Amino acid sequence: MDQPPIGPYPNPKPPAALRPWNPQAPEAAARLIALIDGRLPGTLVEHIGSSAVPGCAGKGYLDLLIPYRDDEHLAVINAALFALGFGRQRGPEPFPESRPMRHGTFTIAGETFLVHVHVVPATSPEVAELRDFRDRLRADLTLLNAYVEAKRAILEASVTKGTDYAKTKGRFIASLGYRGAAEEPHGASP
Repeated sequence: MDQPPIGPYPNPKPPAALRPWNPQAPEAAARLIALIDGRLPGTLVEHIGSSAVPGCAGKGYLDLLIPYRDDEHLAVINAALFALGFGRQRGPEPFPESRPMRHGTFTIAGETFLVHVHVVPATSPEVAELRDFRDRLRADLTLLNAYVEAKRAILEASVTKGTDYAKTKGRFIASLGYRGAAEEPHGASP
């Protein structure tokens, strides 16, 4: 039996850390998006998060966004992601199944990336916020540097547990006017 192209997510997951931006990330994300698109033609899949912003240090994960139209579309997306090898989010505060995050690992050119796929209702303001925050970071070096410094300060304060790190980082993001980051208990908006 063939192995799925997406490997299992590490358990336990690694603690939050600030890694330099990886120039291989955009190519890895593009190949991963093509792989998902092969199972979900006509469904938008986008690269978001720090790895989508040249020069943005972060955890080094590939974060993808898939907006879904309705429950039927969500079911199709889930089936495709599970068939590729993605798993359900584990931990004390997983996203609800109405806005799931699927995760796994993807290896390209000998490098393994941790992957988070955020499956978000297309009507949710979070979709626009994720895109807008990525685009603002790409366009504004001052904001990009402030964001990286905020993440560095969080880690220097010994906040390394995933959910605590995300919630603390979410306060910085909320200070920029993004609603989702302040409201999500998981802190994973932008």
